[in-house]
Amino acid sequence: MTASMTLSLRPVPDAVVPETAMVMAAGLGKRMRPLTATRPKPLVKVAGKPLIDHVFDRLRAAGIRRAVVNVHYLADVLEAHLRARVKDLDLAISDERVQLMETGGGLVQARDLIGDKPFVCVNSDNLWIDGPVDAIRLLAESWDDDRMDALLLLVPLARAASHRGQGDFHLDPSGRITRRRQPGRLAPFVFTGVQILSPRVIADWPEGPFSTNLFWERALDAGRLWGMVHEGLWFDVGTPAAIGETEAALADG
Repeated sequence: MTASMTLSLRPVPDAVVPETAMVMAAGLGKRMRPLTATRPKPLVKVAGKPLIDHVFDRLRAAGIRRAVVNVHYLADVLEAHLRARVKDLDLAISDERVQLMETGGGLVQARDLIGDKPFVCVNSDNLWIDGPVDAIRLLAESWDDDRMDALLLLVPLARAASHRGQGDFHLDPSGRITRRRQPGRLAPFVFTGVQILSPRVIADWPEGPFSTNLFWERALDAGRLWGMVHEGLWFDVGTPAAIGETEAALADG
């Protein structure tokens, strides 16, 4: 699968970038200890800037106008940072102080804030550099609400900097996603933490915390889970060691 093959999703020239982004920022950051002993993971700095500030740079560049951010661990610290730094976007906080809801439960809790239109969903603890085309805009141009419930931005496993996993997905020539086929075997693509979702996926949820995987599996079974290949750089900044690796790569251009 090459980047050009994913263009069979028929990008729409006049497509509009979703106005709302859901930023997942409530995790405990256990793999980033000891740096997260005194700060939430989204505020860990990479290249002189907190991870979540890098994310908001990308959201602004894409034209996002509203951001919903969920908070849990050291929520007061993160919320204060956001209130001070994010004044140019309409900011809403989805409060998970009482209970961490994981990614799927976080979407459920924030559903009224997200609204009833397709939205960008992005993890706050990853860092990406756009390629020739803005990655979020590329997703938006390829979004087809008639046949998609989720459109995931993927990166080839070989280009997933600092990633230690075995890959997440396969893509067929049309861009439809399938899961890694056998336990212990590699899959060629890694989820970047960036996607567009339809609010209709937030349905029939279980009680308590759960993963977005539940919604993905339903979309996959219905043939409505799609992927596009990221044309730029992506860094899995999940551990303290990965910070140095990422900064060195950025310094090398």
